[in-house]
Amino acid sequence: MTNVQKACCILLCLCMAGIFVLYSPGFQNFRQGPDFLWNKLPLYRFLEEQSVYSPLTEDPETYEKIVKANEAYLNTQVMGENEGAVEKEEEEKTEAEEETETASAGNNLLAPVAETPCPVLDLSPEKLADYDYLLNQFFIVDTNTSADSQNLNAAAFMEKDLTLEKDASQPQILIYHSHSQEFFADSDTSNPEDGVVGMGNYLTQLLTEQYGYQVLHVTEQFDVVDGQIDRNRAYDYAREYVEPLLEENPSIEVVLDLHRDGVPEDRRLVTEINGKPTAQIMFYNGLSYTVNNGPVDYLPNPYIQDNLAFSFQLEMQAAQYYPDFYRGIYLSGLRYNLHLRPRALLLEVGAQTNTVEEVRNAMEPFADILNKVLSGE
Repeated sequence: MTNVQKACCILLCLCMAGIFVLYSPGFQNFRQGPDFLWNKLPLYRFLEEQSVYSPLTEDPETYEKIVKANEAYLNTQVMGENEGAVEKEEEEKTEAEEETETASAGNNLLAPVAETPCPVLDLSPEKLADYDYLLNQFFIVDTNTSADSQNLNAAAFMEKDLTLEKDASQPQILIYHSHSQEFFADSDTSNPEDGVVGMGNYLTQLLTEQYGYQVLHVTEQFDVVDGQIDRNRAYDYAREYVEPLLEENPSIEVVLDLHRDGVPEDRRLVTEINGKPTAQIMFYNGLSYTVNNGPVDYLPNPYIQDNLAFSFQLEMQAAQYYPDFYRGIYLSGLRYNLHLRPRALLLEVGAQTNTVEEVRNAMEPFADILNKVLSGE
C-alpha cells in the first residue's frame, strides 16, 4: 500500500468517526451550547450571518410593473368609493329636497288648503230649521239691534244663488279697508304690509294666482285726517271713494271690506289650520235697525238678506272644512256700506292681539271658502 493510499484510509476513518460523534445524542446537546468551539470560528460566523433571512426583492422592471398594477387597483377602488359617496350624497339631497317640498306645500299658492269636510256641528236642514239652534251656533246679536226667524232663515240663505262665473278679463272682486291703519301685535306700524292692507295684498294674490279671479285692491286711507287717525267718518269717506269705482267697473260683483277686530288684551283669537297658527275670523253684518229707533231710514240697504245669505254660506263652508276658524256672524244695527252689492261683506280677521303671521295664515282658508261659495261647491 502506498503512502497516498494509507493517507486516504486514515482520512476516511476520521470522517466516519466524526460522523458518528456528530450525530450522537450527547454531542447534539453539547454543540448547541453558546461556547461550542466552532461557534467562535470566523468561517462559521460568516456563514451564520449569511443565513439570516432577507426578503426576496424583484428586479427593477418587475418592481415597476407591480407598482403600476397597485396604482391601477387603488385608483379603481378610490373611484368606486367616490362614485358610491356621490350617489349616496345625491340620494340624501333628493330626500332632503322632497322633505322640503312636502314641508313647504302648505305655503304653495297652488296647493289645496282643504280637501274633505270635517264638521263638528250638526248641519242638517232639520237642525238648522231650529231658530234657537241657528242663532246660538252661527250668530252674535248686538244689544242695539234684534233679529227673529223672519230675517234669520237658514233654508232661505242656502237657496240663494251666489255663484260667480269667473272672467279674468275684468275685475270681479273688490277689496278695500275702511280702517286702513289697523295693525297687529308684532306689526311694524310704519310698514303697511304688516297691517290689514298687507293682508289685503296677500288675499288678492291668493284669489288671483290660485283661484283665477281678477281682483281690484284699494289701499287708500279712509281713516286718516290731517295726518291723524280719525275713524268718525271712515265709512263715509270709503263709500264716497268706492261708489264711483263700482260705477266705472260694473263687472265687480263681490265687495270685501277687510278689518281686524279689537278685543281685551288678554284674549287671543287663534286656532291651528294645516299645522299653522291661524287667526280666527268673524263676519260683520248691519241690519239697518236699532232697538230704540226701529228701521234706520237714512241708511237703507235693499240687500240685507243677500248680505246675510253671503255671510251664512261662507260660514257654512267654514263649519264644514275649518270648524274652529269662524267666530260667528255679528249682527249690528247700522249698515257699514254693505248696500254696495248683494255680495258685500265686512270681514274681521283676528284682532290687535294676533301676530302678523297668524292673520296672514288666515287669508288662505278664507280664500278657499270664498271660492267654494262663488263656484257653487
